[in-house]
Amino acid sequence: MTDQPQIKDEELYERLRDEGASKEKAARIANAAAAEGRSKVGKRGGEAENYEDRTVEELREQARELDINGYSNLRKDELVEELRRH
Repeated sequence: MTDQPQIKDEELYERLRDEGASKEKAARIANAAAAEGRSKVGKRGGEAENYEDRTVEELREQARELDINGYSNLRKDELVEELRRH
């Protein structure tokens, strides 16, 4: 038995990974798209504030919530990059 989750939409997963998404994010999106349909998943979101408009403390809080390691010493632009990759 394997600890890795099964990917339901392998094609979408690979495309997201090629675009720089983390394994976790790509799997989450690909599996949601397989379960609900790509167009429905694609219409969700878009409500979040731009990372650039957030304070460094808000970005650090987001990094904490996402269990990103080493965020405390990052500059704002580095935090934004890490959050986008996650």
